[in-house]
Amino acid sequence: MNYIQKSVSNHKIIPEEHRTAFNAPSLPVEKRVQVYCIEENSIPSPETNIPVRIYTPHESDSYPLIIYFHGGAFFSGNLESHDEIVRQICQESGCKVISVDYRLAPEYPFPAALNDCYHVTKWAAEHRDELKWDGQNLALAGDSSGGNLVAAVSLMARDNRNFTITKQVLYYPSLDLDFSEFRYKSLVENGKGYFVESNKLAELNSFYLMGNADTDHPYVSPIREDNLDNLPAALVITAEYDPFRDEGELFAEKLKKCGVHVETKRYEGATHGFLGKFTHLDEYSDVYKRTAEFLRSK
Repeated sequence: MNYIQKSVSNHKIIPEEHRTAFNAPSLPVEKRVQVYCIEENSIPSPETNIPVRIYTPHESDSYPLIIYFHGGAFFSGNLESHDEIVRQICQESGCKVISVDYRLAPEYPFPAALNDCYHVTKWAAEHRDELKWDGQNLALAGDSSGGNLVAAVSLMARDNRNFTITKQVLYYPSLDLDFSEFRYKSLVENGKGYFVESNKLAELNSFYLMGNADTDHPYVSPIREDNLDNLPAALVITAEYDPFRDEGELFAEKLKKCGVHVETKRYEGATHGFLGKFTHLDEYSDVYKRTAEFLRSK
């Protein structure tokens, strides 16, 4: 398929400065949720070796498996920036979780991150014994741009038929990377003063699109896919004051219309990025429990 069409340039945002601030975890390790075992590994792919961090919730002979893709506008974020979130998901769900340190733009624009996420998922599906995977439950989860990668990998898995994704969890996902016009009401309503500024989204995402990625292609903008048949059941989490709120909720509706089981939850009063930052507050604290219940449901 042809992914390439449009080009973007003239950057004002400096990736390294943004990464320094974004990647800093908020809690020291000793104050984070403790899990049974955390291991560092590296997964080979045709293009590179992909660092991963594997979280094991408890001792067992068999685990459901989650592959986690972090957010950060495709050019920020790493294993450490989302360690607190992944620990919580691991502990609450009882799943083994593999967090993926995919390649970042602008050094590695589209489709590098997507390819890395796909190959780690494929590797996991092929290494059942090594991971003690139960062979039945293989879920994807991710936040923001990581939610985009969850949806795109789910589409790729369906199209390529190399393995089967059973569930997908999208936390306030960014699903439409064409910001030439504001197609969604929430981009206007929540475009200023709520952590993510809508007028900066084109520049933030342009690093990922520097390879002239076609923003109309579903692997770039998953919401552009009309045929959503045979995709995994989805949990879509949105935030009231998030510019991406409406595209996440529209994607959920499109999935439902194609016969996909979908659960949705809009967190009132929340902004983009609330996961991990504000989940200690009562009104948001159930997000991990909700995730676990969805992953355990039949």
